Amino acid sequence: MDALLPIIVQIISGVIGGQAVGAAVKQAAMSQLPKLISGAVGGVAGGQILGALVGDPATAGALGGLAGDALGGLGGGAILTAIVGMVMKSMNKG
Repeated sequence: MDALLPIIVQIISGVIGGQAVGAAVKQAAMSQLPKLISGAVGGVAGGQILGALVGDPATAGALGGLAGDALGGLGGGAILTAIVGMVMKSMNKG
């Protein structure tokens, strides 16, 4: 269970980040399913990237542990959802 908890936090925070970007940015205007999927995938990716950059959670300070997972998931989900939204919008224009 200890290995699954960071991934669950990353998924949930990624979905939250994706929903926030979808509501705030007009380029990311799309239906709920792409926002959920891109937010979850981006959340896991962002959390893993931040974890690799920060290193050991015991010495990472404020970005260690679940706080770092949540922050990385939020950022990753938001970024990937914005990218997917812009790509989808440009595909619909053509």
